[in-house]
Amino acid sequence: MSTKIDFNSFADGAAAEKLNREIQRVLENIDDPNTDHKAKRTVTLTLSMTADEKRELVSTDVQVKSKLAPAKSVGSTLILGHDKGKVIGAELKSGIKGQTYFNDAGDLADDKGNVIQGYEEPQEENVVDFRAQKKQSK
Repeated sequence: MSTKIDFNSFADGAAAEKLNREIQRVLENIDDPNTDHKAKRTVTLTLSMTADEKRELVSTDVQVKSKLAPAKSVGSTLILGHDKGKVIGAELKSGIKGQTYFNDAGDLADDKGNVIQGYEEPQEENVVDFRAQKKQSK
């Protein structure tokens, strides 16, 4: 005699429902670009069985767990300084401490990303167009 259990109907379908839910979580984790695509994910179905004293009835507990890939870490660099004897930190935005740069909006900013006020663009009259001079010399 063999034992056959249909997990689609076992525990009123709850076993299959739990298994499908965890498989769905694994698939969503695989699809997440913030996780390592090579990381292994697992789904574990555990049946815990306890018999009564006469060994006629078996209480069964169904547990389904998944192990997902963690989100990838992200990094940044902090600039450390002191203010009234207290250590302070700010994220380095420019790439090099003390360097200014143009932010995504095209504004001049300090190394922490603060827009520099009062900066004026050079006047066009100071710009030399060497292409125009080359055409005139021909």
